[in-house]
Amino acid sequence: MKPLLKVDDISSFIGPFHILQGVSLEVYPGEVVVILGRNGAGKTTTLRSIVGQVPPSKGAITLDGVSLVNMPTHIAVRQGIGYVPEDYGVFDLLTVEENLALAMRQRDKPTHNRHDEVLEIFPDLRIAFRRLAMTLSGGQRQMLSIARALLNENKIILIDEPSKGLAPIVIERIQKVLLSLKKKSTIVLVEQNFALACAVGDRYYIINDGRTVLNGSIDDLIDDTALQQTHLGLMPA
Repeated sequence: MKPLLKVDDISSFIGPFHILQGVSLEVYPGEVVVILGRNGAGKTTTLRSIVGQVPPSKGAITLDGVSLVNMPTHIAVRQGIGYVPEDYGVFDLLTVEENLALAMRQRDKPTHNRHDEVLEIFPDLRIAFRRLAMTLSGGQRQMLSIARALLNENKIILIDEPSKGLAPIVIERIQKVLLSLKKKSTIVLVEQNFALACAVGDRYYIINDGRTVLNGSIDDLIDDTALQQTHLGLMPA
């Protein structure tokens, strides 16, 4: 089986700062790959490089055999990428309804069916359908951000820190949503919450100082407390 997404030894700069200095990963259809690492390791920049927000200066990125390097973000996502950024990326002065409508690439029946489905997945959004996004709680804004990514027929979904800043009860709801998505989607997940990452992920990549340093199965990582402590700073229970 060929990887759906392949990132091969990319380097990326933000201004004068060399953030990524050799990141590689492969994602196969139907799996959830979790990108782990300490704060500032380059996890978010990896996702931003994939969608073209931070174009890599070297290396290769392909989605389903199509090169994404030097492709503008609005064209890259049309190759079949759903992107949930770290800061939600919702439009505060638009309503929930308007945010969802703006995210639709098509106005066909399948898209409208998915629109109905996301409101079933996130009943809070149905209740707040005509409220401005700026009035939503952090958890509701995260739900809206994920919902927008689900409206289109995507080959892969990139989700950046969905649990960041959320209360434990909201994280539980996000975890249930991700487990549901896992049944029908290919996902790349950046996540600092180790328990959530382990509950959802199939395989992992660890990035340290802008480089991929380790990868393997989530089950093996769960059992390797020494690795967790060395590369993620997690202390034994």
